[in-house]
Amino acid sequence: EVQLVESGGGLVQAGGSLRLSCAASGFAFDDYAIGWFRQAPGKEREGVSCISNSDGSTYYADSVKGRFTISSDNAKNTVYLQMNSLKPEDTAVYYCAADPWCTSSWHLAAGDYWGQGTQVTVSS
Repeated sequence: EVQLVESGGGLVQAGGSLRLSCAASGFAFDDYAIGWFRQAPGKEREGVSCISNSDGSTYYADSVKGRFTISSDNAKNTVYLQMNSLKPEDTAVYYCAADPWCTSSWHLAAGDYWGQGTQVTVSS
C-alpha cells in the first residue's frame, strides 16, 4: 500500500519555525521526487518545494526561498521541510506529494501519490 504520511504541522507565532516530515512507503522512493504543496482557504494550490531523490536537486517557490529548506533521508524514506521565519501568509494545509520529477514547474505537477495534509497556522 502506497502511503505518504505528513506530520509536524501546528500553530506557531510569526517569526517562529516548524519542521514538516513526510514518511513514504509502498513505492520506489529513490525513483521519485518528493515535495510539498500548500493550499490556503480561497486560494489556489501552490507548489512550495521539491527534492529529487535521484540527484538531490531542489526547487523552491520564490515565496519561501531563503526561509524554507527541504531535505531527504533516503535511509528512512522521509523528506523534511524546515520552515523558518514563518509569516501569517504561510498559513495553509501542507500536502506532501510524490512525482517523477522535481523541476521549476513543480506547481504544475499532478503528483502520483499524495498525503492527507497537515495544517500550519502562523499567528501574527
